[in-house]
Order: sequence, then structure tokens, then C-alpha cells
Amino acid sequence: MLSTEKQKYFDSTIDREPREDLKKAVSLLDDHKVAVDCGCGAGSDIAFLRSLGFTVYGFDIEDEYISRCRKRFEGDNHVHLSKANFSTYEYPTASLVLADASLFFCPEKEFSGVWNKINKSLLADGIFCGSFLGPEDTMASSDYNKEAYWTDVLVFNESQVKDCFKGFKIVSFTEHKKSGSAPDGAAHNWHIYSVVAKKI
Repeated sequence: MLSTEKQKYFDSTIDREPREDLKKAVSLLDDHKVAVDCGCGAGSDIAFLRSLGFTVYGFDIEDEYISRCRKRFEGDNHVHLSKANFSTYEYPTASLVLADASLFFCPEKEFSGVWNKINKSLLADGIFCGSFLGPEDTMASSDYNKEAYWTDVLVFNESQVKDCFKGFKIVSFTEHKKSGSAPDGAAHNWHIYSVVAKKI
């Protein structure tokens, strides 16, 4: 069962508009439209990608998220959903891998293997579009409520993020810093690195 905080997060993102990075990413692709959505959550990005004709493979560790997405995309044979985590998922060959606010929760000891799987799944000229948690984010602090959200939080600095993209051409790299409120109403400082990169 979802915690109250995860429930609020799901509800707040179900009709979220696609981020500019994702719009940029899809503009870089040709007619091969196969995407993997890592940590698909409420399915808002799946809906956007489907509107553009993509076949989408999505996975999430939360049973309830997957259950709700199955209902949302019931009857759509171009949406393939799995209950899995980053390490257990079998990544199909894809032209786009999307990992928006999800790699934050990949256990540190598993990241190297996961990143290798993501890299291998991407076709030549394929696009990675995703984000990495910075050290100044509230989730990276000792005050973060891991019991309400996720127990594993993976933090990167700028240099570590860029080191991931050897063998890629970085199309855009943006550092986001802002303060506001999380979906549960709590104060939150965001520190996120967003990346769009083409495999070469």
C-alpha cells in the first residue's frame, strides 16, 4: 500500500505536462520510436510518448503505480508495463530511455550495472533523457523522510553526472536549484541535474 506521501505524489503527476527536456529529446529522433520509461509512476510521460506514436516500455517498483497504469492504458498494445526495479528489469532495445526523477532511487551499489544496461539498450544515435539528484536537494539531507518515500537515495555532483556520459554527446545539461513545496505540502529545496544526451 502506498504511503500518503507517495499517493499525493502520484495524484500530482498523473496529468503533468511533459518537461521541456523530453520534448527536446523526442525532437532529436527519427522514425524509430521505441522508448523505455524508467520509473513510469502515474504514466504521464507514457501518455505523451504514445500521442507521438511511440511504443513504450515502462516499469516501476511500486505495484500500485503499475496497476493504475495498466488500467490507464488498458487495450493499448503499444504500452508494455512491468513491475520491476532498475536492476531486475530486462531493457529492450530502444531509441529513447527516459529516467526522469527515478535514478534518484537506484541503490548506489547497483548503479554501475544499471547504467551499463541502459547504455546497452540504446541504439546508436539513441537518446537518454533523465535527471540526477544533486547534493543540495532536501532528499539528500539527513532530514529526508525515507520511510514515507524511498529508503535509497542516490546523489551525484556535477562532475560525477558528466562522467556517466562518455560515449555520448551531451545535447543539454541543466542544473536546477529552487525552493518550494513538495506534493505533501512540506518545504523542499530542489537540486537536480537534467541531461539530454545522444549515444555515439
